[in-house]
Amino acid sequence: QRLHSCPDLVSFMVELKTVLEIALKNTQDLHIPRPPEYYSCLVRDLEMLGWNRVAYVDTGLTTVKLKAEDSCGRQHLITLKLNAKYPTEPPGCLVDFPVPFAVSWMPQNSLVDIYKQFLAALESLKEFWDALDEIDGNTWVLEPEHPTRSATARRIAIGNNVSVNIEVDPRHPNMLPECYFLGADHEVNPLRTKLNNNMHLWDPEISLLQNLRELLEVDFPSRVVLEKSEFAQACGICYAHRLGGSVPDCVCDEPRCGQPFHHACLHEWLQGLPTSRQSFNVIFGECPYCNK
Repeated sequence: QRLHSCPDLVSFMVELKTVLEIALKNTQDLHIPRPPEYYSCLVRDLEMLGWNRVAYVDTGLTTVKLKAEDSCGRQHLITLKLNAKYPTEPPGCLVDFPVPFAVSWMPQNSLVDIYKQFLAALESLKEFWDALDEIDGNTWVLEPEHPTRSATARRIAIGNNVSVNIEVDPRHPNMLPECYFLGADHEVNPLRTKLNNNMHLWDPEISLLQNLRELLEVDFPSRVVLEKSEFAQACGICYAHRLGGSVPDCVCDEPRCGQPFHHACLHEWLQGLPTSRQSFNVIFGECPYCNK
C-alpha cells in the first residue's frame, strides 16, 4: 500500500529501501549464516557435556535435545533453541515441567551449566513426580489418559460413576490438594462430608495416596483386580466414552439409575425438551434414561 501511494520514482525507491530493511531485520536469522565461532563453540560445549547426553541435533545445529535420568530412573528431555548470538545470549529452553524453568545465564556459561540447572530442577520436582507416579500405578486414573510430566491434575475412579479430581501443587505435593468430586449427589455427598471431617488428619509425612485413602475412608479400585472399562462407561446419549477429549462428567442423581453423560450431550438434550427449565446457567430436566 505504501509503495502504491508513492507520487514519484524517488519516493518509491525510498519506501522500497525502508520495506526491504524491515523485512531483512525480521528475517535476519534465516538469511544471514551464523559465524564460524557459533559452530565451534557449540561443538565444544557438546563435547564437554558428553555426546551420551545428547538425544537429538538438527542439521542446522540450531536445535539440541539433551536427555537426563533423575534419581528415580525417570527419563527427561530438555530442548534447546539456539540463536545466532549464542553463547552471548542463552538458548531458549523447553521442558515438560509443571513449573516454569528459568535459566541463570552469563556469556561465559555453556550447555554444561544449563544441564546442571536442569538436573537440579529435576530433583526439586522429585516428590511431586513420586506422588503422582504412585497414584498412576495404583489407581485407575480416568483423566488425563496419558499424563505428561507437567500435568498436575488426576481424576481418580472411586467406584462406578464416582470419581475425585485432584489438583496437586508441584511445589508442595505432600499438602492437601484441591479436590472435586464427580458423580451422583447421593454418592459424592458422603465423600465431601468425610473430607471435611477428616481434613485435620492430613499427614505430610505419609504419601499423597495414603492420605487420600484415610481422609475419604475408601480403598481406591485396584488396577490389579479391576479393569478400567468398569469405570470408563459410555455416555448415555452419544454412546461414546470420549467426546472431544472429555469423558462423561454428569451423572443422574436417581440411585437406581446413575447413568453418566457428557456435559455437552446432556446440555444439548435438555435444551431440546419442552419440559426443561433454566435458572441462570443451570438447566433442569428429566434424565433421558429414567425420566426422573
